[in-house]
Amino acid sequence: MSLQRSDDNVTDQRLRLLVGLVVVLGLGTVAGFATYALRYPEPLPHPLALLGLCAALMIANRVKVLVRVKASTDATTWGEIPVLVGLTLLPAPWVVFCAVVAMTLLRCLNSLGLQKSVFGVAKEALTTGSAAAVFLAFGVRPDLTGPPFPVLPIVVALITFVVVDHLVFVPVLVTATGNGVREVALRNWAGDIICMIGELVTALLVVGVLATGTNPLLLLVVPLVVLCMHLWQSRSVRTREERESWQRLAKATDELNAVDLTQVLHSATTRAAQIFSAAESAIDLAGRTVRATASQVLVDGPRPVSGVTPPDETSVDLVAHDGSVRVGVLRLRFGGTVRLTEVEQYKLRTFASAVCTAIRNAQAYAELARIAAENAHAATHDPLTGLANRRRLYECAEQVFRSSAQGLFALLLIDLNHFKEVNDTLGHAAGDQVLREVAARLRDSAEPGDLVARLGGDEFAVLLTGLPTPALAGHRATGMLATLDAIIEVEGMRLTVEAAGGIALAAGTGSVEELMRRADIAMYQAKRAGEQIVVYAHARDTADLERLMLTGELRRAVAQHEFIVDFQPIVDLGTGEVLAAEALARWHHPDQGSLSPVRFLETVERSGQLPAFADAVLEQSLIARQSWRDAGFDLPIAVNVSPRSLLDPSFPGAVLARLARHDAPADRLVLELTETLTVSQLDVVERALAELRNAGVRLAIDDFGTGVSSLSVLSRIPVHQLKIDREFVAGVETTAEAAAVVRTTVDLARNLHLTVVAEGVESEPQRRALWALGCVAGQGHLFARPYSAARFLGMLQRGSGGRPGMLAAALHDEGSVVRLPVRRLPNLPA
Repeated sequence: MSLQRSDDNVTDQRLRLLVGLVVVLGLGTVAGFATYALRYPEPLPHPLALLGLCAALMIANRVKVLVRVKASTDATTWGEIPVLVGLTLLPAPWVVFCAVVAMTLLRCLNSLGLQKSVFGVAKEALTTGSAAAVFLAFGVRPDLTGPPFPVLPIVVALITFVVVDHLVFVPVLVTATGNGVREVALRNWAGDIICMIGELVTALLVVGVLATGTNPLLLLVVPLVVLCMHLWQSRSVRTREERESWQRLAKATDELNAVDLTQVLHSATTRAAQIFSAAESAIDLAGRTVRATASQVLVDGPRPVSGVTPPDETSVDLVAHDGSVRVGVLRLRFGGTVRLTEVEQYKLRTFASAVCTAIRNAQAYAELARIAAENAHAATHDPLTGLANRRRLYECAEQVFRSSAQGLFALLLIDLNHFKEVNDTLGHAAGDQVLREVAARLRDSAEPGDLVARLGGDEFAVLLTGLPTPALAGHRATGMLATLDAIIEVEGMRLTVEAAGGIALAAGTGSVEELMRRADIAMYQAKRAGEQIVVYAHARDTADLERLMLTGELRRAVAQHEFIVDFQPIVDLGTGEVLAAEALARWHHPDQGSLSPVRFLETVERSGQLPAFADAVLEQSLIARQSWRDAGFDLPIAVNVSPRSLLDPSFPGAVLARLARHDAPADRLVLELTETLTVSQLDVVERALAELRNAGVRLAIDDFGTGVSSLSVLSRIPVHQLKIDREFVAGVETTAEAAAVVRTTVDLARNLHLTVVAEGVESEPQRRALWALGCVAGQGHLFARPYSAARFLGMLQRGSGGRPGMLAAALHDEGSVVRLPVRRLPNLPA
């Protein structure tokens, strides 16, 4: 990217105009003295005198500190002395002519460039012409054999020479460097005055010796005086320049302590041009070049193809102090042949090392900033789809809640229907492709200001903000879900995606968790009703306030053991014998009395108290079983397991540890699983179930027949028992459909070597109908209601008809039924 500015062009134009003006004035001066010579002709001076004057002028102007245009180095010359002496010996026009010739030859020998050479010659013509004009004004008559001794004209001519020199040079230097007029004009003014006094004394000494006829050997002192003054002036200038240069270097090093790489490169290039009085400086990195003058950056862009190195360029590698790392090259272009001194070379290497360190620091900071940005993005975005994740959604929702200017907003929760079939049929790679396409469509259809997030699996959420009316939330949601209707092609197959959405409206107050809960309820209502969009209604959420209240009391309930366990027997339908017991949790609430799991289980699952709750239920169940075994009743115990518990990797280990603590065989524990867990979480829980089953724990599917994937569940989860839902048991004696379901379940279980338990057996006709259909075990109020562990033991000890362990009369007399030897589970008939 080019950074050439118009200011640079303006500066060059002004510089050319000033140089042109000086050239015009110089030509005018030469023309004026040529006209004067023609009008007032004088004898031609001796050629040796002219050659001597030219030689003296060349030597006096050559012994100096070289000046580079656009540099801050001072120029100290001694050309005034031969000019003043020459004006007392030769006619003024010839002195001007000799000065122009000498400067022209000197500039050609130095090869400083056309513009600088022409400027130097013109300036020499102006300054020499001004001094000659003073001599002419005072009427001084030069004489080679008997020169005059005009003290006052010499003083005035010298002052005029210096003043004209500054009037010509200062504007050019101010324009080239950008410094102030006062700063340039008064720079080293004390040294300039001392040098001018030395020049005056030297000129008066030479003219006095020549005019008075004093011993010419005194002229030998003149070169020594000039040499001493030159050495003093040069040392003074170099000392000051070195001091200021090191100060600029220190200041530049401080400026390099930046974390932005562009700022470092721009500062380094401009400061390099200033410190080393270069016309331009450049830094070449891998693929990038920055070039600048002392006042501005010219170019910052791709690195050009390397060409021939210009003769006026000096370069140094940007390496660390130990020389181990090279990051680029620093190049200086001086606009002429310049040879750096040893001190300048050391200074250049020091500056290059500081630049290298600054570049490496800026690059390291940029890399850290990039990694931090990536980590921050990864922490708040879904890696598969690039959408915001749950954390980001909660953060944005919290901000909306805190901002009163957001107005009405809503949360849309979206769940894809039957997405698991895509993974099962085409594989997870195809499923990921579908999720990315769905995410892209939702993102593209969202309004500005809305946030689309993926919560996990096939569940998405959209935070709808800036809603003028509540009805617009449903309109937006409908439009977003409509974008999912288009065909998605995956691996050559054309798929359609169906989704259900739930909307929860908020007016700027409340909590994100409650908003999410309401949207979740509305979404599942949409799924159950077969609708695409359902808006949350408080009237349809009967547990709204109660759940909020119970959530805040869960921690106390777990700590104070308010959760207790009752037990309901599982009975042999044919003999009435108790085969096992199912643990049923209750919450003895201090204010609301005994609460069934229907009222608090969902709240527990959504809270962080589920592990403690599950552990308390299992602990009480194993303690009860131990007490029954001690009394002579070694019964298996069945405990319900929440699907969310199976998602906890530590759950299997916790169960097995609890069994070992109570010295209970693993096969005496039956974990009842709700069939709904397999709809979206089967892949996750399979490992946990396999670990428990391999340890000997029995598995049962509760409410079998009410799910939508019964056969796929049985093919994926190696269970031991099926429990027929009470809905079918209630109609088994009255409807053929219910009887067919029971018969089919029993036949399926028999073929898979599983046991079957019927739930909700309420009457003897139901018992007999189940027995006739092949179901050999059941539980329900016909046999017993849920009791505490102590009452359950008393019930076992009393039995029915004086028979301990029996809760009902046998359906057949003893010996009337011949049992075939089949595979049995402990205490449960096959």
